[in-house]
Amino acid sequence: MTDIPPGGAPDDKPRNSFFSKVKRGLFMTHTEIIEKIGTAVKESLGFDESVVLALEETLVEADVGADTAAALAEALRRRTNPTRRTDATELRTLLREEISRWLSSAPRAAAASPGVSLEVVFLVGVNGSGKTTTTAKLARRYAADGRAVLLAAADTFRAGAIEQLQIWADRLHLPMVRHREGADPSAVLFDALASARARGVSVLLVDTAGRLHTKHNLMEELAKMRRIAGREIPGAPHQTLLVLDATTGTNGLAQARKFVEAAGATGVVLTKLDGSAKGGIVLAIYRELKLPVLYVGVGEGLDDLVPFDPSEYASALLGEDQAETSETADVSGSAV
Repeated sequence: MTDIPPGGAPDDKPRNSFFSKVKRGLFMTHTEIIEKIGTAVKESLGFDESVVLALEETLVEADVGADTAAALAEALRRRTNPTRRTDATELRTLLREEISRWLSSAPRAAAASPGVSLEVVFLVGVNGSGKTTTTAKLARRYAADGRAVLLAAADTFRAGAIEQLQIWADRLHLPMVRHREGADPSAVLFDALASARARGVSVLLVDTAGRLHTKHNLMEELAKMRRIAGREIPGAPHQTLLVLDATTGTNGLAQARKFVEAAGATGVVLTKLDGSAKGGIVLAIYRELKLPVLYVGVGEGLDDLVPFDPSEYASALLGEDQAETSETADVSGSAV
């Protein structure tokens, strides 16, 4: 079994290519923060309470979360002199350093388990989060790393979900296990596990339901699927990735906690980052869910699922070390 995320890009793109995608995705958040910090500093005589309040408000609006915003503001208080003039560039540098420090102490992805011949990965999350598309993008990454991949269409209650994943499977030339619409998701999983062993594939990606029929309980079904996977394949599921829509912001975290508890989520894939001014949600995820962000989705393309890098995130959010004189990021494109 390999670590998630895999070590390299599917097509071995250079680092700056990934950074440019993350920067593009965070452009709206970056612009909001820079403008509001700059305005607050210009209207103050130093790093006074007006700047602190403006900073906290800006971070909350970016969905960092109220507690996290307050903690970051307090950290900056300790590092600045309220009577000394602090320019916007210095303030951004300090804030970027604090965010990097915060992320460096955040949870990490689980270490790889040696000797696993079949890696089972669940994709969980509410309907509309981009879960099925993320399943395909992750399959693209694994396949590009030379691994044999099988897809399982276990999201059987959402109209069109099976067909959507089938289209992706055909486009990627990957096999897929499917049942009829409305079928038991656990039955799909059982057959997929058997097929994966028969085919000798190394990765099984399971697109699970975001909701079930009203007579069924989604969380109970996910727990049942975990039991089936563990019974058939020791240690499975080896990864359970919670797919979150960045545009829902902190409003989606309460529901996300249910997936953490019932599905045993081990990491987060944050989608639609390119369509939101709430890129601060990454910090809220670390604080509220205690999970590592493994990937961020920054566009519709198959290669627009970018491995998350904390230092790149902090730099894209607040700019790099040098003062920025202009913004050239391309903010066009659709969300995952």
